[in-house]
Amino acid sequence: MLSSLLGFIVGLTLGLTGAGGGILAVPALVLGVGLSMTTAAPIALIAVGLAALTGAIDGLRRRMVRYKAALLMSIVGGVISPLGVWLAQRLPELWLMVLFSLVMFIVAGRMFNQARHTQKSGLSPHDSRAKACMVSDNSGKFVWTMPCFLTIGSIGAVSGLLTGLLGVGGGFIIVPMLKRFTNLKMHSIVATSLMVIALISAVTVINALTSHVALPPVTWPFVSFVVGGMIAGRIVAPKIPATFIQMGFASLCALSACIVLLNAFNIL
Repeated sequence: MLSSLLGFIVGLTLGLTGAGGGILAVPALVLGVGLSMTTAAPIALIAVGLAALTGAIDGLRRRMVRYKAALLMSIVGGVISPLGVWLAQRLPELWLMVLFSLVMFIVAGRMFNQARHTQKSGLSPHDSRAKACMVSDNSGKFVWTMPCFLTIGSIGAVSGLLTGLLGVGGGFIIVPMLKRFTNLKMHSIVATSLMVIALISAVTVINALTSHVALPPVTWPFVSFVVGGMIAGRIVAPKIPATFIQMGFASLCALSACIVLLNAFNIL
């Protein structure tokens, strides 16, 4: 029952923000269900990957996904993610938990500052200032220059490494970075992030399962409720201002970081 409730909350967060699913799924499984980080990581990826695929299909139907950028990030991230898996299998559990919490604190701070700046300045979430990757007003697609190609590829590389290392989908990196380096609207960023998460998670899950990682019985109830939460999140997301979504996600990340960090020190 607890794992189902936690799964629904994880899926709802993923549907609303395009991020946060994996970064919340791992501590939910570790602290709520009592699994280890290495056991929780592939379960989180299966759940988040399937839920993200559901959201990405919805985004494609609404023509909000920038699929070329998503494919580039996914290819680069898929190549890099096995390196993260290799590192995760060789690092102590305590180090993984501390690293995980630090990453969440950094992401929470960045997302909150971006949302607060938007509120104070009165800027629209769709900022038209010149950035590394600009969407053409005529075609609605990215204008592909070398700086744009390198920027999108680098986001994919960092996302893939953290996906393999920490068992997260990478959306918590993709969403703030796309917001910072592109002029995409927030709902398009969310849809594009979901497609990347689905593709990178699939590669990482296959790699983990071929490494003979055993899945406990709690896996499939948790996965099904994450997918259900995703569907609910995608339904209500258009009705909520993007700034509120960012602030809510930042608060959840900070709270999860505190819980994981305290639990890590209890191991000592």
